Amino acid sequence: MKPNSSRKGDSVIRKLDSKLIFAIIATGLMSFSGVVIETATNVTFPVLMSTFHVSTAMVQWMTTGYLLVAAIVMPLSAFFKNNFPSKHLFITAASLFILGLLIDIYAPNFLLLVLGRICQGIGTGIALPLMFNIILEQAPVEKIGLLMGIGMLITAIAPALGPTFGGLVVNTLGWRNIFVFILPLVIMALLLGAWAIRQGTPLKPSPLDKTGLFFIALTFIGLISACGNLSKLTKAPLSFIIPLVIGSVGLLLSGRHSLRVAHPLLSLRILNNRKFTQHLIAFFLLQLAVLGISFILPNYIQLVNHQTALLAGLIVLPGAALGALFAPLSGSLFDKFGARQPILAGIVVELLALLLFVLFARSLSNLLIGFFYLLFMCGLSLVMGNTMTNGLTAIPAAQKPDGNALFNTLQQFAGAVGTALVSAIMQLSQNANFPASYAARTALGAQYSFSLLLLLIVLAAVLLILGTRKRITT
Repeated sequence: MKPNSSRKGDSVIRKLDSKLIFAIIATGLMSFSGVVIETATNVTFPVLMSTFHVSTAMVQWMTTGYLLVAAIVMPLSAFFKNNFPSKHLFITAASLFILGLLIDIYAPNFLLLVLGRICQGIGTGIALPLMFNIILEQAPVEKIGLLMGIGMLITAIAPALGPTFGGLVVNTLGWRNIFVFILPLVIMALLLGAWAIRQGTPLKPSPLDKTGLFFIALTFIGLISACGNLSKLTKAPLSFIIPLVIGSVGLLLSGRHSLRVAHPLLSLRILNNRKFTQHLIAFFLLQLAVLGISFILPNYIQLVNHQTALLAGLIVLPGAALGALFAPLSGSLFDKFGARQPILAGIVVELLALLLFVLFARSLSNLLIGFFYLLFMCGLSLVMGNTMTNGLTAIPAAQKPDGNALFNTLQQFAGAVGTALVSAIMQLSQNANFPASYAARTALGAQYSFSLLLLLIVLAAVLLILGTRKRITT
């Protein structure tokens, strides 16, 4: 199919033109802004605790509140897509994000600060699935891999820039300027989106599954709260166990409800497709690993190698930036060779990088950290976008909005799980009662964390080997 050709039944010509490119950029900028703020504000926690007189557990709601709301809103993306024009959705998302930024710029207390992050989480929860829906519906078929790669680039570079950006702004201008500097980006995204976003498919009005929404909210409130309290398991086990039980019950009820009603908020019948499910689980594990590593390395550089937060951000910046820039190339390889070759090549590189992290964990110099992370991110760039794209090709067009919602929801949830797992492991090692310095115990905790992430990527590799096999028909 030629790039300027159309498909029967499409309401928009599948054409790679300026409007499609700017629509992807506009929606991607929203997601980029949300993640940049999330990772940038992590370095501001000590300042926020002092400014607003809040505890470590309370200040974590700057991240937890954002993740929680984004994870609840993303399953609504299929409902939004069927009931509201894409342009209206995006304008609403951008307006909420801008409102959240303004609240945070002027917030006189911590409660309003978290409220601002919640508004930003709603905006991201609407915009991120919208970006991938636009690509899947409007891009020429032979360019979908490239454009999915560009979409992943926009969001993947954010975790790299966040800590460096946050450290630089906090040290020179003050923490409120993090939100000030992001404001023009979101305003630009709003203007671009209002001009460029087109309607991909006709609206198909459907009622809101309120019961399904309640069960999904219960699931993520419980599970994300449990992740946030994982480090308290030994001292206050009920603070972890109770939300875990609530989240697990919510998950079971959500699954049961989805299979019983005709028009569920998020159809889980899609999980009966084995190839899709293999890619979905692998994507979750990959995202968990990259966010786990993004927590380990800045802590290692500061606590073991005794460097500043700003230098920690600068050390990991080249790897993350190069990995993000590789994402469009990875998509082009998908378009040219299919999914299996780039995915398996990337997973091998990731496994090698994690093995090196495990072997050298007790004595990682800043140079080794930078090199190993560069290797890891290059491998990741070959895998992440292509895993999502190939997983979505395994399902019919009518199920793609549900599939897209699942991928994006699990991406947000992986952030909470990955950070919780490695932070709990490192904290247990740091608090262990054996004769070694705090730096040495931190390095040991990092080694244990790297080992766990290596096992998870091995599992992801197995799933992707199975999921990308060509079926032999007779």
